[in-house]
Amino acid sequence: MTADRVRLDETTLRDSVIGTSPLWRRIDVVAETGSTNADLITRADRGEVIDGAVLIAENQTAGRGRQGRSWSAVPYAQITMSVGVDAASVPSQAWGWLPLATGVAIVDAVADSGVQAGLKWPNDVLAGDGKLAGILAEVAAASQAVVVGIGLNVSLRGDEIGVPGVTSLVDLGVPAPDRQDLLRRVLHELGRRIEAWRRNEGADPALIADYRARSLTLGRPVRAMLPGGREIVGVARDIDDQGRLDINADGQSTKVSAGDIVHLRPAH
Repeated sequence: MTADRVRLDETTLRDSVIGTSPLWRRIDVVAETGSTNADLITRADRGEVIDGAVLIAENQTAGRGRQGRSWSAVPYAQITMSVGVDAASVPSQAWGWLPLATGVAIVDAVADSGVQAGLKWPNDVLAGDGKLAGILAEVAAASQAVVVGIGLNVSLRGDEIGVPGVTSLVDLGVPAPDRQDLLRRVLHELGRRIEAWRRNEGADPALIADYRARSLTLGRPVRAMLPGGREIVGVARDIDDQGRLDINADGQSTKVSAGDIVHLRPAH
């Protein structure tokens, strides 16, 4: 294990996070699991209350991305975690803002390390020339809870996983980033955003403004690739109150949700 890949201290993490926010109630760190999202959804399906639960894996062997894609991991090189959110008090059509709020929280958390990151709708955090973090929100329908998974690259190198276009805090010039401290910052920012999301029963004006300011998608030509080989080419105009992307294609507005698209690419 290298100097910048150190095990998390579960006890210290709990002591420094639980009690500082009304949201976080339980933090578990496991050495390895298939998918933290799948684990929390299983807990919810068994009747366990997962609201405020944080599950962190030092290594994830079957991480999931959107559209069934995999998320590669290397032990101690990332933050791979999932959080449970009781969404019953928020109209279901506004649940799409929860992963977007998570992206804003990650951008703000890494800014403390001097990293300027931005958001590619719907679920990527980009910095420099690569993908720094990915987000996946899944619904535990039986309990009206949403599980939000985060994969944030701390010292991971693209050549370790054979995936191009990957960057990390180390790649971006952060010397020996402290995962423990970074986790505290992410949970602080995320807790604040989730509380406001609930309080406003969806996206609040501050979240909408902050998302727009951090977006790398809005105002740019995009190609939305849909199932069945269909596509929409136009300019990404805005995000609506359900978290959908509004694309202006030949003067007509089309709104697409994260579940509608296979890929979103620049329209070169």
